[in-house]
Amino acid sequence: MIQRIQTVFLFIAALSAAALHFTGMDAEVFGSQYIVAAISLVSFMVAIVSIFSYKQRQRQIMLNTFNLFINVLLIGVLMYWLLNLSGGISFPEKGIEPVFPVVAIFCLFMANIYIRRDERLVKSVDRLR
Repeated sequence: MIQRIQTVFLFIAALSAAALHFTGMDAEVFGSQYIVAAISLVSFMVAIVSIFSYKQRQRQIMLNTFNLFINVLLIGVLMYWLLNLSGGISFPEKGIEPVFPVVAIFCLFMANIYIRRDERLVKSVDRLR
């Protein structure tokens, strides 16, 4: 159902991807500023699809795992961008962009834990029938 705790975690992950999409537009990575925005948009869309796949828990886990890999890729791209900026890494001066994928990874990981817990509960109830 849509009112479970994993939906809240998935919604936070989607908001985090949306925030990165709008703040990542100024990050010029690999000569194009749209790479971070495009990858974060894909992450947002996968999170939304995962929210509405609540009846298919295995599909939801697969989508969340794919989204975890997307966010790890985003962290790598953003760290590459930050390390190539002059002056080293200083978040107030350079931006808060790498924090959004970290929040999304945490939320997706927690959502997967709760989805697996629901899956175990459903299997245990099916054994009783």
